[in-house]
Amino acid sequence: MDIKHRYSNLEAFASKEDNFLGRKYPYKSSKYRGEFQRDRDRVIHSNAFRRLKFKTQVFIYHEGDHFRTRLTHSLEVSQISRSVARVLKLNEDLCEVLSLAHDLGHTPFGHAGETALSNCLNKDVFDHNIQSLRILILLENTYQNQKGLNLSLNCIDGLLKHNGPIKNDNFIKNQLPEILDYNLNFRNSGSLEAQISSLSDDIAYNCHDIDDGLRAGLFNIEDLLSLKYFKKIFKNNKNIDKNEIVRKLLNILVNDLIESSQIRINVEKIKNIEDVYKKSFDIINFSDEASIGLDEIRVFLKNKMYNHDNIKKWNTNSEKIIMHLFNYFKKNIKKIPNLNDNYNVDRNIADYISGMTDKFALNIYNSVK
Repeated sequence: MDIKHRYSNLEAFASKEDNFLGRKYPYKSSKYRGEFQRDRDRVIHSNAFRRLKFKTQVFIYHEGDHFRTRLTHSLEVSQISRSVARVLKLNEDLCEVLSLAHDLGHTPFGHAGETALSNCLNKDVFDHNIQSLRILILLENTYQNQKGLNLSLNCIDGLLKHNGPIKNDNFIKNQLPEILDYNLNFRNSGSLEAQISSLSDDIAYNCHDIDDGLRAGLFNIEDLLSLKYFKKIFKNNKNIDKNEIVRKLLNILVNDLIESSQIRINVEKIKNIEDVYKKSFDIINFSDEASIGLDEIRVFLKNKMYNHDNIKKWNTNSEKIIMHLFNYFKKNIKKIPNLNDNYNVDRNIADYISGMTDKFALNIYNSVK
């Protein structure tokens, strides 16, 4: 099938071949694959993507075979984003690559590892979203005579604006000055596909953290049914099981995102992709009711799960491991492979440690402690 014909059923404001932004390095178009398919394939075949299978979501990888990892989380985000994009006639391929790549920059041991690494950097900053871009632009070493994976500018822009338009330029430039070479407009909104990927992330982690929390026994169904949002959804039906709870919540949130976003597209009279870019707010969004419900779920998960004594204990241990590794490599900088002369010692250490899996970090720690 001709590539342009493949995207002919998409809306005019979708990301597609006629508004493709190009790539930093010279490239030849593929005979059979669209540009965003190529982006997706490059991410899937990257070292960083494979390492996600041994990176913590909430529970460390060896605590159980069915708890989510960064890899399975990313796959769930991808599935949700493609489902939403298909209904709205947006580009599923771009949604997929953004979803699969959005967490590549996470440290071992989840957000606890990120906190520890940020503390080690002192005046510097570490942010996992920007680290994902560092990996894709600088650190993946696949091609001769060029750094990174040479992803499309559409993809780089979407990942850069994972949480919306950039308001603090220095925050980005401090960690990734090379982003200036891409001539992106930081103030523009991201594509609708980028916005879908971001909110699909919210749906995925809230739903699967409920599933994992129930599986781990950190709370029970009765606790969930005490929430106003769940009372309305399930009408105090105490005979439901955890699978039905997660499945129904997932379905409700996806449907809400689709229907609410379609209304906003019509109200804002979005006709082309430039109409999307020039907005100072996201078009893709939940209804007020679902947004309030998600906020309630987040507070619940924070209290019952993320701040649970068992989780906090492991997080404290994780931070100690990351700090020990950082200090070790500070004294033994030559043990880090592929040092980048363009960055200081601390940034090189952060790049190396953040790329580790939980498993690898623990092995190194046990060998040097």
